[in-house]
Formats: sequence, structure tokens, C-alpha cells
Amino acid sequence: MARGWESKSVEAQQADAAEKPDPHRVAMTPPEAARERELESLRLSRQNILQQLEHAHDPRHRRMLEDALAELQHQMDSAKRQA
Repeated sequence: MARGWESKSVEAQQADAAEKPDPHRVAMTPPEAARERELESLRLSRQNILQQLEHAHDPRHRRMLEDALAELQHQMDSAKRQA
């Protein structure tokens, strides 16, 4: 029974949070939002490649990951310059 009340409380809190605007959040234009999503996607890909690189032992695999990392960095730099 306590679980039911607890989950309803969480749902109520989430509903309240969704209704209240965040005063610190800055409204972005659609192109800005798209650029931000692209940058976040590139950051996550970079993090994934770095994790793979930590565990890679084969020199050819490491080289492939390093090349991918360099390409991601280039893409991130290009996306930031467009801002």
C-alpha cells in the first residue's frame, strides 16, 4: 500500500515540474536546438570511443578508434564554429 502512495507522489511531482517553467532555461531557436542536439550526440560518441580505446589492444583497432576520435573532434569543432 505504501508503494502505491509513493508512486503517486512521484507522478504528482513530475507533473508539477512539467507545468512550471524553469527560469534559468533559455529559449532556443530551432536551429540552435538542432545544433545543441548534434553536439550532445557527438560528445556521447566521443565518450564511447574513448571507453573503447581504453580497452583496445590490437594496434589496427586502436588506430581505427583514434581516426574516429579525430573525425569526431573535427565535427565538434565545425559545429561549434557555426554557433
